[in-house]
Amino acid sequence: MSSDDAFDHGKDERLTSRDVTEGADRAPHRAMFRAMGFDDEDFGSPMIGVANPAADITPCNVHLDDVADSALDGIDEAGGMPIEFGTITISDAISMGTEGMKASLISRELIADSVELVSFGERMDGLVTVAGCDKNLPGMMMAAIRTDLPSVFLYGGSIMPGQHEGRDVTIVQVFEGVGAYGTGEMDEEELDDLERHACPGAGSCGGMFTANTMASISEALGLAPLGSASPPAEDEERYEVARRAGELALECIEEERRPSDIVTRESFENAIALQTAIGGSTNGVLHLLALAREADVDLEIGDFDEISRRTPKIADLQPGGTRVMNDLHELGGVPVVLRRLLEADLLHGDAMTVTGRTIAEELAHLEETGDLPANDGDLEADFLYTVENPKEEEGAIKILDGNLAPDGAVLKVTGDDAFHHEGPARIFEHEEDAMAYVQEGHIESGDVIVIRNEGPRGGPGMREMLGVTAAVVGAGHEDDVALITDGRFSGGTRGPMIGHVAPEAFVGGPIGLLEDGDVVTVDIPDRTLEVDLDDAELEDRREAWDRPDPVYDGGVLAKYCRDFDSASNGAVTNPRLTRD
Repeated sequence: MSSDDAFDHGKDERLTSRDVTEGADRAPHRAMFRAMGFDDEDFGSPMIGVANPAADITPCNVHLDDVADSALDGIDEAGGMPIEFGTITISDAISMGTEGMKASLISRELIADSVELVSFGERMDGLVTVAGCDKNLPGMMMAAIRTDLPSVFLYGGSIMPGQHEGRDVTIVQVFEGVGAYGTGEMDEEELDDLERHACPGAGSCGGMFTANTMASISEALGLAPLGSASPPAEDEERYEVARRAGELALECIEEERRPSDIVTRESFENAIALQTAIGGSTNGVLHLLALAREADVDLEIGDFDEISRRTPKIADLQPGGTRVMNDLHELGGVPVVLRRLLEADLLHGDAMTVTGRTIAEELAHLEETGDLPANDGDLEADFLYTVENPKEEEGAIKILDGNLAPDGAVLKVTGDDAFHHEGPARIFEHEEDAMAYVQEGHIESGDVIVIRNEGPRGGPGMREMLGVTAAVVGAGHEDDVALITDGRFSGGTRGPMIGHVAPEAFVGGPIGLLEDGDVVTVDIPDRTLEVDLDDAELEDRREAWDRPDPVYDGGVLAKYCRDFDSASNGAVTNPRLTRD
């Protein structure tokens, strides 16, 4: 055997990892790998990174080491070289209502950047991207699209519902309980009991909130296998999903199946159709726009409204309904909804998936293997409807525009689809001020609460405001008070709450020109968000307007105040994608 042969481990010449495993000059690199237990057989195999945001700071991620271990086993058993590395996470629920929530959207960008950096620096051949809490999911999918490495997306699964007074509850009921307690509608003993029983174990928040919305979307986009989103976090099936993800990642490398082969305009339209049909989180709009930017797919905020108008809402899950992700799982999971949309010609059945089969072929495959009921039309469920007899004739996502939101604003309908509201603006420069107004009992029927300077740059970080929206609902004003903001809402928010107002106040958007008492109109049927001021008055106010000073003058938050793009473009920070 020649000396050259001694260092040739028979690796496929297409693999990037040859840069660090092949040849005599890579002996130091292999020495480092050997210190971690890798051997000659590994050096001849594809190197697959498992990006794992496990952490003890949120139940969404506390179990992800176990999920990642199953993926690592799948890679190893299929003949790959598994390499695990960590990324950050922020708990949206724990940071909610605090200054710390400004870190949440930034974490999406940092997760994408960190996975890109490790994959690039360590010369990975493929990825399994693991996700738990809300921003993990789009961050991991953005990284897969940006690197264009053969990749499989792996969700960590959702928490089971808690039990309170004989009914299923989630974290959202606790947030709403705070509002009810503040008005005397709930006593301290009941709130304490709710707190102790709402979150019984590991997993992401159980309703169709942001994490479960994005997990469902990962199937419709084709980045995750169908049926992988719904198994609960602590169910054995979750670990089987993880093992299969590891095996599939190796197959993707062998077949050179990349995200660029999967994510197309058609797959994004499928994702939006699913989002609107299940009443998914408004954050899905922000994240899908960001993913489309990464994929160089032409997607605009108005496309969401167009697709929602033609796609009925057929799943009635929390926060609008009462059921959670596990209830959908027991009926067959996301594929049940996808099949109903496909049969109604509301999906592109020829869109490719990570398995190498189209979405139509994958649904047929699941039927053949018994992983999906052959006929679900007669399923008895009070939360799952047919396209012919839907819960609502249109999807849940509405895009509003008008002189208060020239670049659009986002609403998820959880109540009356014909909602029309006109009332005086109550102006708050930050979320905390609005929360105090609600908790102190000042809120009145007819109010339009306006929270501004909470956008991507103005916050910075575009905070979610489940605390204040839940307090409004808990105070008994779900149907007679509207709230608008250039910030975001949790997927658990319900009621007439309009977010992502663009342009944001910090860059001179009209929301920053409002004054107390201005009459604001929200009209869902007409898709309008207007203030009763003419163009001349708005222009006069704009000329007198001064941009507020940035909240931070250094550190990571100052950096993202500088770098964030508009919410109407996905609030991205990748320099190639931001717009002037």
